[in-house]
Amino acid sequence: MPSANRCNPLRFLLGLYVFFCCYSSVSASSTCKLKAKFNLSGYKNVEKKKVVVGGMFPVHNRVISSNGTLNISLGCEGFNFRAFRWTQTMLFAINEINSDDSILPLTDLGYVIYDSCFTISKAVEGTLTYLTGQDEAVPNYRCGDGPQQAALVGAGGTDLSVATARILGLYHFPQVGHYYSSCSALESKFQFPTFHRTIPNDRHQSAAMAKLVLHFGWTWVGTLAADDDYGKYGIKDFRDQVEDAGVCISFAETLPKAHSPLIIQRIVKTVVESTAKIIVVFSSDVDFSPLIHELLKHNVTNRTWIASEAWITSALINQPGVSSLLGGTLGFAVKRADIPGLETYLLRLDPYNDPLTEEFWETVFNCTLSYSRALSQAQQTAQGVNDTLSRAGSGLPDGMCTGKENLAKLNNTFTDVSELRITYNVYKAVYAVANALHNLEHCEDGKGPFVGNSCANISSFEPWQLMYYVKNVRYTVPHTNEEIYFDEGEVKGYYDILNWQVNSNGDISYVKVGHYNGSADVKDMMNIMNDSIVWNSEMLQPPRSVCNENCKPGTRKGIRQGEPVCCFDCIPCADGEISNTTNARECILCGVDYWSNDAHDACVAKVIEFLAFGEPLGITLIAISVFGALLTIAVGVLFIMNFGTPLVKANDPLLTFTLLFSLVVTFLCSIVFIGQPQNWSCMTSNVALALGFSLCLSSIMASVLFLRLTVSPVSTRGRCNVRCYNVILLTLSSFYQAIACTVWLIIIPPYPVKNMSAQKVILECGIGSVIFICCIFAYDILLALVAFIFAFIARKLEDNFSEGKSMTFSMLVFFIVWISFVPAYLSTRGKFMVAVQIFAILASSFGLLICIFLPKCYILLVKPERNKEEMLRPHIKPRDGTSTGTSASLATAATEVNASTEIGD
Repeated sequence: MPSANRCNPLRFLLGLYVFFCCYSSVSASSTCKLKAKFNLSGYKNVEKKKVVVGGMFPVHNRVISSNGTLNISLGCEGFNFRAFRWTQTMLFAINEINSDDSILPLTDLGYVIYDSCFTISKAVEGTLTYLTGQDEAVPNYRCGDGPQQAALVGAGGTDLSVATARILGLYHFPQVGHYYSSCSALESKFQFPTFHRTIPNDRHQSAAMAKLVLHFGWTWVGTLAADDDYGKYGIKDFRDQVEDAGVCISFAETLPKAHSPLIIQRIVKTVVESTAKIIVVFSSDVDFSPLIHELLKHNVTNRTWIASEAWITSALINQPGVSSLLGGTLGFAVKRADIPGLETYLLRLDPYNDPLTEEFWETVFNCTLSYSRALSQAQQTAQGVNDTLSRAGSGLPDGMCTGKENLAKLNNTFTDVSELRITYNVYKAVYAVANALHNLEHCEDGKGPFVGNSCANISSFEPWQLMYYVKNVRYTVPHTNEEIYFDEGEVKGYYDILNWQVNSNGDISYVKVGHYNGSADVKDMMNIMNDSIVWNSEMLQPPRSVCNENCKPGTRKGIRQGEPVCCFDCIPCADGEISNTTNARECILCGVDYWSNDAHDACVAKVIEFLAFGEPLGITLIAISVFGALLTIAVGVLFIMNFGTPLVKANDPLLTFTLLFSLVVTFLCSIVFIGQPQNWSCMTSNVALALGFSLCLSSIMASVLFLRLTVSPVSTRGRCNVRCYNVILLTLSSFYQAIACTVWLIIIPPYPVKNMSAQKVILECGIGSVIFICCIFAYDILLALVAFIFAFIARKLEDNFSEGKSMTFSMLVFFIVWISFVPAYLSTRGKFMVAVQIFAILASSFGLLICIFLPKCYILLVKPERNKEEMLRPHIKPRDGTSTGTSASLATAATEVNASTEIGD
């Protein structure tokens, strides 16, 4: 070494610094130790590679239960053939890229692929190890001088991708997700700035599921979600959209991540007891599988399952015997593609390449590749020394694999390339990283995207530089010609709609029945062929899933307290209200001129009702009224024809004919109540009735007074005075009623009204003023009471004709009729109220006419010999109370009494 170098002060200081650093490192070794050794399995090929691509797949379903050892991470169990195919697809894609001169011709890609075991802890272990570059993870350091690390493809489920994305985001290390990494939470570029994915965002899938439910009119659905971000966010987006559209959730259960028979039993019970026929499942096949096995044990059928893309084409779910449960399932699957050469690659798998492939081989063929392990197992199961080696010719113990078993003969998920959907996403993710590296490698100096238009070096680029190219990559996928680009780390939301249909062999096949395109117009987003769908139990029509059947027109929804809004009672609309739609929330009130029909689903014009002249009831009442008036006139004519006879002269003719005239008025005024109410008819009917009865009752009252006085021993002059008083009484009593009616008609007269309170428009007469009509008819009642009292007092007068008794009985009939009229009138509506009123008028009028005038008419027509003065004179009882016996002696005695009275005068 030259002396100049030895004496260089800078080198001296650097050497001193290294010495102290080494010394500190040695000193620290006494207190630092490795806390845990990661137990990772996978594939690794970094030798002589320029760039290494990372990968992470859930080759196993779970970690082995803890055995108490804390200083090493646990191993994995539950081999997942489907995920193993994805792993081999990444290897196939890298080999295909390395052999393709059109992409990365100067760069040979290597790979480091880890098994995440479908567990967050394993995903984090693999991420830290990959970033370190060695088998032992040193956080925040990259150890060694290995090839340049590119990006991570994976890590699998949403929870795993979230965990790895948070770590990778710290270093701006790009990540391309593919399997289950569809949770909408991962769209946040603030939290996950370096995350990209080739699988659509679950927002699209949730929207597609919601549209599917609404498309078939299902309003009562159950939901199952995995206990991770994939399930929780997916089902939340789905529920938000369907609940806004009026769909109700019958139950919402969470599938456990860890094996829990009690939780599974509870979920099975919920599914069995629920009336929901549609169940939406947002879960991976691994989480959903335990529930499927338990549902099969309980023979649960008659359910239609809506599947997320994570299990719609899963062979783990599609096992023999599930057709009774899952037949007719509808679900969404990501785009399918054929990858030429992949099947051949899978079938040529070498079991001796690495431990992971060895485990696959031993699991799928149920044998072991280890001679010592196979020999040990054979010795444990042997019954004798001669049975130790059953393969004497080959020298291989029982259970020993040859390594040449034929994968093509297996009916296995690993070799099934008929539904390459998630596999195709893995393929696209690898090509996304490769194309980004290709663009980085072929950057022209002076035209680069970085400071000073510089480019990155493919052999020593920074993660953030590759991140730029991944973010802006745009490429065409080989063999499918699908163009891929990231929009804020997302791809288009396109799904195939698949239907699980049972074929002739009893196996379930996936039949495409439509598609969903989230980037299309709203009306064109979903295209589904309803006739192509085979439902559970081979039904031809879509199943109905409602908490209640739809409320038909004429009813409205009634909310049940404490239950979802989809559970309701159908309450008939009230009279006058309608509902003309299905599931109406409220009934609509018909207009004032309309009424609800019998079905309460349409408003019809109200029937205009009044007591018409032409209808049978009106004709009958008119006939009775006219008959009563004519009968009354006939009585008057009869009295005129017998005017000079003693019977007619016995009563004051003026009062008699006034009474007959008032009865004619009451009979005829009832006709005015018939017909469509008019202003004149409303005023005439009520006023004529009030005046008619007032005049009638006044005449009866005056007649009773006249009768009382005429049977008394008075002179002719006295009788003349009585007549004068009666005329005055009659005039005054009627005059008051006439004045009251006149004032009523002038101030607030009766008027026609339309009664809209019922299902008919009832045309009737309004009373105008309650006070006036009460006063007017109260006055008639007062006259009736006075007349009845007078008649009752005069009923025992000593006359042969008993006029007082007739009038008393007539007033009793009058009161009975009108007392019966009140409840009958109040209990009827419309034209029948008018009919009841007319009937009361006619009945009371006929009662007065018959009771007062029938005995007189009987004598005039049938017994004219009794129409003599001596026959009409009052009887005089002897003072000793005995009767004299003959009418002649009574007449003589009466004559003598009258003569003596006149002499006395």
